[in-house]
Amino acid sequence: MAEKEWVMPTHIIAAAGVALNEKGEILMVRHNRSGWVFPGGQVEVGENVVDAVQREIMEETGIEVEVGELFCISSNTGKYPGYNGVKEVPTKIMLDFICKAKSGMPRPSDENDASMYVPAEKVLEMIEAPAIIERFKAYLAYAGRPTYLEYVTKPAFELKLKRLV
Repeated sequence: MAEKEWVMPTHIIAAAGVALNEKGEILMVRHNRSGWVFPGGQVEVGENVVDAVQREIMEETGIEVEVGELFCISSNTGKYPGYNGVKEVPTKIMLDFICKAKSGMPRPSDENDASMYVPAEKVLEMIEAPAIIERFKAYLAYAGRPTYLEYVTKPAFELKLKRLV
């Protein structure tokens, strides 16, 4: 019997932050593809996760943050056809942190056309992407234990698992 070749799994690691200002408002950005979201993005090769959160928020909004507690770990376990020369988009792990804004004024970037602080009670009204809604609900429910979410986003959003870890 021939030995099966083992292929090492590939995951995209992403990190994001729910950044609060001194009024308790939440920093939001508007992306062309996903609408209003809290800022974040992929962790780069050789970069640690906390630095990635700080870098992504600064790049997308001009806000410097202090990264605090992890409130949500999400797994998008679907694989999808790629784009822009990428053959396949692999599964993704997202780590969401509570952040405190330290300095800066919200501004748009190359990745989004708007960023602003929003009263916490208005955020869910603005978010359209079901995965982001679930991740923000995890922030609202956070009481010291992170939420773990497993979902797929295509062909349609399906929440497969939600539990505290």
